[in-house]
Formats: sequence, structure tokens, C-alpha cells
Amino acid sequence: MTEQYEFLTAETVPAYLASVPSLRARVDVDRIRTVSEIGDGNLNLVFLVHDEDGRGVVLKQSLPYVRMVGEGWPMTPEREKHEVDSLLAHHALVPELVVEVLHHDIARHIIGMEDLSDHRVWRHALNDGQTHDGAAADVGTYIGAVAFGTSALGLERLALAEAQARAINPELCQITEDLVFTEPSVDAGRNSVLPANEVDAAELAADETFVAAMGRAKWMFMTHGEALVHGDLHTGSVMVRAEEGSTQCTSVKVFDSEFAFYGPVAFDIGATWANYAFAAARATALGDPDRARWALGLVEQTWDAFEAEYRRRWPTRLDPRVWRDEFLEERLATWQREAWLFAAAKMSRRIVGAAKVKDVELLPEELREGAARGVLHAAREAVRVGQDTGPAAFAALVIDQLERHRTTGE
Repeated sequence: MTEQYEFLTAETVPAYLASVPSLRARVDVDRIRTVSEIGDGNLNLVFLVHDEDGRGVVLKQSLPYVRMVGEGWPMTPEREKHEVDSLLAHHALVPELVVEVLHHDIARHIIGMEDLSDHRVWRHALNDGQTHDGAAADVGTYIGAVAFGTSALGLERLALAEAQARAINPELCQITEDLVFTEPSVDAGRNSVLPANEVDAAELAADETFVAAMGRAKWMFMTHGEALVHGDLHTGSVMVRAEEGSTQCTSVKVFDSEFAFYGPVAFDIGATWANYAFAAARATALGDPDRARWALGLVEQTWDAFEAEYRRRWPTRLDPRVWRDEFLEERLATWQREAWLFAAAKMSRRIVGAAKVKDVELLPEELREGAARGVLHAAREAVRVGQDTGPAAFAALVIDQLERHRTTGE
């Protein structure tokens, strides 16, 4: 049964702000200039509010169903609790890289957050051909800080147990388990591709090596509770900012972590790699090989920053008596290899699955055909990773497949 509570509307938002002291302190509720519904995701309502002086706040409300489908796909609205808990935990570790939570309304499943309207969603910026130098490294730093700071290495035993208990998130984890790991190769009726890519989807589903690899990835996702991972980290859940006329990124803010849970560290890493592959697929399709190679260079930037941040925190681990330096090297090597598997899962699901990416979807059909085919072939090859598991090898594999399968429509 759908949970009953009042949904926010553009008309009711000002009164709601006036009722919350922490939000009222951020905007002049008597001089509201605009209330804009800006949610472009699949699940929630999101409102951006500005007063006459330009000050703003964001309100995000969880709905009791999947927004892109409607009430026919019920969804727990309590996912906002996981988002708040994870944002607060992550913000405590790297406050400069995580959106600030200002308010949490448990009864109506509303989160109040800082206004980031001077930032852009990174995916949108990438699709527009913009460059934000340093953003990929900042994302790697974020993953490294979270991987260490929310794990058994960074939390005392009782605090760890409490964090793990709060983070149990089965409803949203099941979405990932189904849509990311199972349905790209075992269609449950939600998949779709261009007619020209139907053979590619069929070949993916018939690839026994790929399907078996997705089984291993799903097992790791469900059983490796290593850290409080973001759970849905992609270029659409990262905001970036640069000064006008500059390519240097001056601010990165990670948000939208309602899928957070105690899971495998490599899942967030692989998710970013897959999204850089989508950016490269778009550039390749549009005939810009230099930008495609630049986009795939982000893979190495994120990995290097992740590794550097994890190594920086390593001396503070709670029990160096048994967690010795050899263990650190084993962890890093394992996560690097696992990242290939999770990247492959993310690449395949965004091409054939229910929730796609605008990087590819906004391409003209004659170009999208080759971009989609290249991504799917890259996913199939990635699960066959050999001895070289480095990020540069991943980038080389992807660019090779994208260029090999590019279509022009001529």
C-alpha cells in the first residue's frame, strides 16, 4: 500500500520553508523570487528556491514510487534516511566534496540542502563539451576518503556496527541487483535498444563469459560490505564549478546518495569508469577522438587520486598490528581488478536497461547505433581482463572498441 503524506508543490514550498528555522535562515521567505522544480532523475521531487537577494536552498522529497514509472512501481520513501545518513557521514570526512544537509523531515521524507545553482551537473557539462580539470581527481579523493573512513580501518567496532545497521537498504539494493547485474543479460521486460542494436543486445545475453562475470559481480555487491559506498556514483550525481572562461574546476560536490549501503569499494570506482566511457562514446560518435581520449584519461585520474587518498589515510588505521602494508597492497590490487567488472556491469545496463544516459541517448540514431555497440563490446571485453588491470589498460580497451564500432550513417 502506498504511504500517505503530503507532497510538496511549487505553491506550498514557501510556506514549508517558513516553518523550518534552519531553512528560513538561508532564504528570506517573505521575498521568494523563484521556486523551480528541477528534478530530472527517476525517483524524486526536487525544488530549487531563490529569494530576491539570490540566496537559495534545495528541497528534495522522496516519493513512494518510482517517478519515471508512476504508482505502478512502489518504492520505499524512507530511502531519504539513507541519503541523509550517508551524506552526513561522507561530509564529515571530506566536507569540501559533499553537499551540505541543512534539514531532514522524517515524516514527509524531505531533505533540505545547500544551493548549488552556481555549479553544473557534471554529465550535462561533459555533454556540452566542457572541461573541468581536477574534477575526476576530486571524485577519486572522495571515494578514497569514504572507503577508508567508513570501514573497519577507520571506525571503532561499535560505531562500525551501528553504521552498518543504519545503512541496511534492501529495497534500493535490489534495484541495483536486478537492473545492473541481472536484467541486461536476462531481460525482465524493461530493456530496450534501437532496432539496429538488437543483435548486440542478443549477443550480450548469449555471452556466457559475460553473464557468469555478472553473477560474480552481483555476489560481491550483495556480500562484500566493505564501506558505506555511495551506491549510485556517476557524472549525474556530481556537481562541478569553474570560473567563467577557465577549464580549472574550483568546486566538486557529490550528492544523491540514496542508494548508499555497506558494499564493495570497487563498485563506486567502476561506476565512475563506466561514465567516463559514456562521455568518450559520445565524443567518438561526434567525430572528436581527442576529446574521447581526454574523457578516458579521467579513469586514471580518478584511480590515482583514490589510491593516493587511501594511502594517505592508511597510517591512521585502527589495528596496524595485523593490517600491515602487505594488506594495503592486496586491497588496492583487488579493487583495481574488481573495478573492471563493475564498470562492465554499469556500461551494459545503461545501454540496454531501463535507465539510460543522455551521453548516448541524445545522439542522432545513426551515431547512437555505433556508440551503443562500442560500449557493449567494451563491457564484454572488460570482463575478460588479463594481467594488466591498470586504469590506462581499461581506457585503451574502451577507446579501441568505440573506434572499431563507430557508425556515421553515411
